[in-house]
Amino acid sequence: MNGRCPYPLDVTGQDVHGEAKALREQGSGIAMVELPGSIRGWVVVAHELAMELLISPKVSKNPRLHWPAWISGEVGTDWPLASWTEMRNMATAYGTEVQRLRSPIVKAFTSRRVRTMEPYIERTVRHLLDELTRAPLDEVLDLKRDFAYRLPATVICDLFGVPEQDRAALLGSGENAPDSSVSPEKAEADIRAWHEQFSKLIAFKRANPADDLTTDLINADVLTDEELIGTLFSVLGAGSETVVILITHAVLNLLTHPEQLAILREGRATWEDVIEETLRVESPINLQPLRFAVADLHIGDVVVPKGDPIMLGYAAIGRDPDVHGASADDWDITRADKRHLSFGHGVHYCFGAPLARLEARIALPALFERFPDMRLAVEPKDLEPQGTFVTNGHKALPVVLRSGAATG
Repeated sequence: MNGRCPYPLDVTGQDVHGEAKALREQGSGIAMVELPGSIRGWVVVAHELAMELLISPKVSKNPRLHWPAWISGEVGTDWPLASWTEMRNMATAYGTEVQRLRSPIVKAFTSRRVRTMEPYIERTVRHLLDELTRAPLDEVLDLKRDFAYRLPATVICDLFGVPEQDRAALLGSGENAPDSSVSPEKAEADIRAWHEQFSKLIAFKRANPADDLTTDLINADVLTDEELIGTLFSVLGAGSETVVILITHAVLNLLTHPEQLAILREGRATWEDVIEETLRVESPINLQPLRFAVADLHIGDVVVPKGDPIMLGYAAIGRDPDVHGASADDWDITRADKRHLSFGHGVHYCFGAPLARLEARIALPALFERFPDMRLAVEPKDLEPQGTFVTNGHKALPVVLRSGAATG
């Protein structure tokens, strides 16, 4: 049933959940869409279908093998989502190559290393909160910029061993990767920027090895420089932007659901409940580029032709009514079933998930303990979307941490 018209995705991501509902209405758990550049693609919106396709050998993440438009040059590095296809790492590999590229980062990113980071993350959170405490009463602060962003940015740069003077440039080189509406010129410039910044970091760590993730990957001596660059770039995205969005959505939902916050404070729910329900209802990744059909996929009455690009609609998948019922859109930390796929599934499951959860588990209770009277400084409806269909966040989260009325 490919006679349907593709749904044109809003590249500015103004209403990711409204769009997810529209895609779900196509039925079959997968929807035909129009990607930037008038390219036909598909979005998976059903939980069970996503589970199936995430482990299926009939779906690949390697555009160099399985996307005819990329192979032929019809789609190139000036495409808005090209940074996702240009990098060479485990996230753009297929078959046995996935394990070859994934093994070094998994070995370097051990559970031991994550556990040993807990005291360091606690100190980092305290330091950031101390800085926020210096703000005058009733001052409006952007909690995303001043806290939610700074925490994972600090953690990931320390994990990489990035020199202090290079951090802003390196982080900035990856910040545009989720932007689905950049111009062709900007798309190519962004790819050059992150190549240059990560090449610089690798050269520095070769000359100055240390106890950090970059040095471990270099010493493993199994990745080419291009694969090293792609791997570090992937870790940067997985370990920073997703954590920012997780923290800001958790804060936003607690502030707009005071009855849920009361349940939490009374001990009838845990911070783990907050984190998992937030990951379910507000997946940090909305649409993840890109996978490709290795062969024709027959899904119900739909045929996804061989070579067509496929995206996983994680924001839609977390709200699948077939799994979570009529209340699937509701944020409820007492919900018994909080299943989600926000960290993926199968061989491409996010290796950084334990660190992301640890950062949120430390940051959120510390924030609400330090600022128990924190409130939103704007109406929720006035919060601006991030401006992309790839991620599911807001441009800013304006809050008042302490008010004269509250402390008086």
